[in-house]
Amino acid sequence: MDGAGGVAMVGVSPNPARPSNFVAAYLCSTSTDFDVYFVNPMAEEILGRPCYPTLADVPERPDIVDVFRKPEDLAGVAEEAVAVGARTFWAQLGLWSAEAATVAVEAGLSVVMDRCLKIEHARFHGGLHLAGFDTGVIDSRRRR
Repeated sequence: MDGAGGVAMVGVSPNPARPSNFVAAYLCSTSTDFDVYFVNPMAEEILGRPCYPTLADVPERPDIVDVFRKPEDLAGVAEEAVAVGARTFWAQLGLWSAEAATVAVEAGLSVVMDRCLKIEHARFHGGLHLAGFDTGVIDSRRRR
């Protein structure tokens, strides 16, 4: 994430109840330094920002392509990420594809899968409280 200037979110939803919309709102907030672009061929605008039908339509080269799509769509999105010159292919929580990883790695991209960009950004920048919890401890076990 360090040094990334632009993030293209592929599959972001206009529905505020969807996780992708929550992540989009966070990334567009003043707590991040990213230029955020939305890719969704079914929407014209999300959170007051334009949506682009494909990664190739995004006006600037994104450093990170953050994907909220079905696992079977990941390889195709990885190919698009390679084609636009992205540096990192990022598949959100619950998403994994060996084929997409192979496509991205062979083209020289960094690959992150089954991780949330919002959570990872917040973890490194002190923003975990924005998700409704701030224990000061990052651990999967409960304190006794």
